[in-house]
Amino acid sequence: MKALVCTALLAALFLGTGGIAQAKSLSRIIAEMGLSPADFEVLSATSNALLSSGSPSVGQERAWLNQETGSKGTIRVQSVQDNCVILQHVVQPEGTEQARDIRTRRCMTADGKWILTP
Repeated sequence: MKALVCTALLAALFLGTGGIAQAKSLSRIIAEMGLSPADFEVLSATSNALLSSGSPSVGQERAWLNQETGSKGTIRVQSVQDNCVILQHVVQPEGTEQARDIRTRRCMTADGKWILTP
């Protein structure tokens, strides 16, 4: 289940960055970003923690760091509308100076779970 969530997050992250990503495999996208699958697990866990800590509000932010790889980033609630939030992910793979900005949208289901949505 954890792998499925990470794969869904990967797809949503990169499909949200432009049409180019749709033609590439997830492994290639990860390699081009410089992030490892373990980095995405840390990013996903941080996103979940941010959203599960109560009612999300604009400006709320959490930082993440993968101790194993040195990759890091922040996740900020950019907007809240009804039961959905737009999250801004700023990621910086280890060994790079330039951070990348990615946005995802998550909505809360009737049973209280946050899911990625287009």
